[in-house]
Amino acid sequence: MTEAFQDGWGWWVIALAVGVPVAFVALTEAIGALSRRGNPIARPLRMLRNWVIPSGALFALLAFAIQSPADQVWVRIVATVFGFLLILLVLSAFNVALFANAKPGSWRERIPSIFVEIARLTLVVIGLALLFSWVWEADVGGLFTALGVGSIVIGLALQNAVGGVISGLLLLFEQPFKIGDWLNAEGVQGRVVEVNWRAVHIDTGSGIQIVTNATLSGASFTNMSMPAGPYSADASVSFSTDDPPHEVMALLLDVADGLPMRSPGERASVLYAGSGSYAVTIPVAGPADASVALSMYLSWLWYAARRRGFALDGDSTDPLAEPHMLAHALTVIAPTLHLREEDTEPLMSSARLERYGVGEVVLPSGVVPDEVRVVVSGRAAIAVEADGGRIDVGTAEKGELIGQTALTRERTQAVTVAGEILTVVVLPLDVVDELVRTRPRLASEIGESLELKRAQAQARLDELGVARGSLGSR
Repeated sequence: MTEAFQDGWGWWVIALAVGVPVAFVALTEAIGALSRRGNPIARPLRMLRNWVIPSGALFALLAFAIQSPADQVWVRIVATVFGFLLILLVLSAFNVALFANAKPGSWRERIPSIFVEIARLTLVVIGLALLFSWVWEADVGGLFTALGVGSIVIGLALQNAVGGVISGLLLLFEQPFKIGDWLNAEGVQGRVVEVNWRAVHIDTGSGIQIVTNATLSGASFTNMSMPAGPYSADASVSFSTDDPPHEVMALLLDVADGLPMRSPGERASVLYAGSGSYAVTIPVAGPADASVALSMYLSWLWYAARRRGFALDGDSTDPLAEPHMLAHALTVIAPTLHLREEDTEPLMSSARLERYGVGEVVLPSGVVPDEVRVVVSGRAAIAVEADGGRIDVGTAEKGELIGQTALTRERTQAVTVAGEILTVVVLPLDVVDELVRTRPRLASEIGESLELKRAQAQARLDELGVARGSLGSR
């Protein structure tokens, strides 16, 4: 027994028998605690516990406890495996230390993963060469010389291809854009959906356009998602020179500010360029909303211009302005208003027809209407504005009234929006007052309809758990 401790192998046996289990228990507890916190250090510690310590213990057992000759094959194999695992552990630890907790926007966060992988492969090759040189006494000098000469030859043969790859990698390192950004690169406009070491994939809306990184690095392009903040959707429209510019500009602003895509807290702007031309700038959240916002804006503007009698694109014609259209509409709404045949002619001079596009606000909340509208065709949605959004509480169908609170001189507490192409007859308040005065039954029906709509709106809000005071119908 004394000889065992004098030779030293006894101490190694005791150290391995006690130290390895203690290290396993300590590392298991540490890994469990770090994993629950989501700490990236748990990964290299897990490799240390599962691979490095067992292989190191086996190497220590063979080389120091059993005292096998250093040139024995099994000792060299175990030493090689242990050395290789040790290299991987060191690289994993460096990767966690440098990149796992990199701050957004820092140089460590911007380094593409392919750079890290190439550096890791290079270090592994160098480490293996040194390991084989130490353990197996291999001459790796000739190997490095051959690799150097071969790399030069391959580089000269593939300089164009390699140059493109390097340009792409440098572009990735700079990171002038990221996934989800909108680019305009040499006429290709769309959203970036994938970035790899060779090319950028851009969703143009009609397919995926592949643009090589080398092409982007050698040309100029526009990142439409930068800088952060509202993105501007621009439209150029023209009216007749007979239309008053300030009234047209007010109309353009009203339509633009009603768009649901408009950035909250931002207002549209309009510039008059003369000769009936106007430039409209609409703030939206990003390029993805720009095309949808412009499409909706131009369609709404067509209806709004006709309602105001302005000549959008030099054309002010409106089929609804034909007298027979109004006469037909009055026959449609006659049962609702209890109209008699002799009422048609007076109403032809005071009433008018209006048409609204899908999504347009027909009557906002918080106003006292001075006109009453009767639905001729289409459907309107009635909604209460709460918590920054709208809650649908009812509809207005063919023959129903919009803006009955004009009769009670109350403010509307619900917004009325065209749910589809909506055509209404607009009646001045004094005309409706006269109809109500001479038709007691009509007054009763309007009052009942108003109370019914209020009750329906309140029931809907109660169902959703939204608190609100008394509601004006429409």
